Amino acid sequence: MKSKLFYTGAHKGLEGKIKGFLNKYPDFLSKDTVASPRATGDAIQNILEENFKSIIGEFSKQYSTGFARRAMADLAFMGNDGLYYVVDVKTHRVETKFNMPNLTSVERLSRFYEDDKNCFVVLMIEYTLVSGVHIKVKNVYFIPIEFLSWDCLTLGALGWGQIQIANANNVIINQNCSRKKWMLELCDTLFEFYPKEIGKIKERIAHFEKIRKQWEGKTDIWK
Repeated sequence: MKSKLFYTGAHKGLEGKIKGFLNKYPDFLSKDTVASPRATGDAIQNILEENFKSIIGEFSKQYSTGFARRAMADLAFMGNDGLYYVVDVKTHRVETKFNMPNLTSVERLSRFYEDDKNCFVVLMIEYTLVSGVHIKVKNVYFIPIEFLSWDCLTLGALGWGQIQIANANNVIINQNCSRKKWMLELCDTLFEFYPKEIGKIKERIAHFEKIRKQWEGKTDIWK
């Protein structure tokens, strides 16, 4: 089941609408928050949550926000194509040399994608600080995670594994990539990732075996 939003190119128009909307929005930062990418990101996310329903327009039948901070989604909507879209909002200040945003857990995504009607969407806002408290949105990506090439993704050692963009300055889009192809690549990537993690764990066990022997030989002076 292909998304009418993403496999027809309709999302490109929405990217332009989001960019135009944010660039016309009144300045929303203060001199105390403008230097903080996190504060800026939170502000942009809040603005989008409040206004995304009108931006998405005809593509949405139902719209919801108010998800817990650790949830997959910042906002979600039921598409007029019958698919359920959850959207994770990410922001990136282009002046920063390095940024590795987390996207989602491999285990959580695999469970979510058991239902073919679910779609995990990344909405990334790339912005630059122009002057004072004024920012300018340079680029917007509004894509399902499977359009992100594995050439720009990596895995972090958190829980089952955390999908991350390796460097937010280097986002590679594989337009119209099929979900099956992308998920098979995810599995192959994990088959390489997990053995390396096992090797690291063995090294840590060996390290603390040495530490334990050292402590076994110590006199207990804290009795």
